[in-house]
Amino acid sequence: MSARDTILSRLKRTGPGNIDAEAAALLIAPERPAVDESALEAEFLARLALPSVNASHDVIGAIADLPAAIARYLDAQGEPLALCLPPDPRLAPCDWTGFTLHESAAPDEAAALAIARKGIAETGSLIFETSPTAPMLPNFLTLHHIVLLPVKDIAPYLEDAPLPGAQPRAHYWITGVSGTTDIEGTYVRGAHGPRFLHVILLRN
Repeated sequence: MSARDTILSRLKRTGPGNIDAEAAALLIAPERPAVDESALEAEFLARLALPSVNASHDVIGAIADLPAAIARYLDAQGEPLALCLPPDPRLAPCDWTGFTLHESAAPDEAAALAIARKGIAETGSLIFETSPTAPMLPNFLTLHHIVLLPVKDIAPYLEDAPLPGAQPRAHYWITGVSGTTDIEGTYVRGAHGPRFLHVILLRN
């Protein structure tokens, strides 16, 4: 049998009925990585550590612990205690003594803080929304993108991500930092935004 006959024979066997059955089977049991829904924090952190995401992390017990966690990170990176801070009322309990705070980010801003709406354990993704208290631009201008994520807002799978309630004007997803490879095969990290992603998990 020629190659042409082999292909045509296979196409005849894979008729519309077979294709429909295969499609239905995918809907019944979609292929996706296993996620232990009883350990979402650990699952999310495992994805953050993957080379494809390449993010660092810290864990705090209360929102008041956030400035100290950010100070630890910036000090480890050799950066001054300067931060673009969103005007989010949830940050009111924080004492920013010692920090230089900015309401808007300059193109050479070192670090910006954002609060994620959700995290996805399946991929290590973060979901953000835009609002007057959550400006979008600083998250793409700074060298270090520091993200606060409440553990209670980690969802197991991508399809669990739809946001409840009134929808923002826009929301966007981030999975690690951007990168590109030039014609010589040299990987450049942070080509279209921050070079470093640091996630701070809030347990309470």
